[in-house]
Amino acid sequence: PTDAQSDARSFLTEEMIAEFKAAFDMFDTDGGGDISTKELGTVMRMLGQNPSREELDAIIEEVDEDGSGTIDFEEFLVMMVQQLKEDQAGKSEEELSECFRIFDKNGDGFVDREEFGEILHMTGEAVTEEDIDEMFGESDTNKDGKIDFDEYCTHKYTLINVQLYLPTS
Repeated sequence: PTDAQSDARSFLTEEMIAEFKAAFDMFDTDGGGDISTKELGTVMRMLGQNPSREELDAIIEEVDEDGSGTIDFEEFLVMMVQQLKEDQAGKSEEELSECFRIFDKNGDGFVDREEFGEILHMTGEAVTEEDIDEMFGESDTNKDGKIDFDEYCTHKYTLINVQLYLPTS
């Protein structure tokens, strides 16, 4: 895989990769491992993206490196990650602080290991204590045992990915 493809995989959770694969496979009707650029827009809309015709053309031009007119799954992952990052970059500071408050249950301005674990368990995904420790450790960059707002902003992709899986009430 290219660097971009490896980066794309490391950005996504296994669940997200599986979800993207399922959508991709629905349109890979001949099982050949690729989809036509025409079908791409449909797949993206299924996954909650809403690209314009111009955006779609630009994406396809960028992703379809070999000019085959088709996109394989690895190229597709790279493209979806670019879209997700653009969406998230568009999130305002206000939205970020709102998300942070959701994680910061006791309102002390920090997310501790316990609050972090509670949020992860709320997703309904099977998360082990090791998973929680690992994700918490990645976000707690100064190793003070809690995540402050700056650390949260720096690692918001991990945390926003978690939020995608929270049940909506």
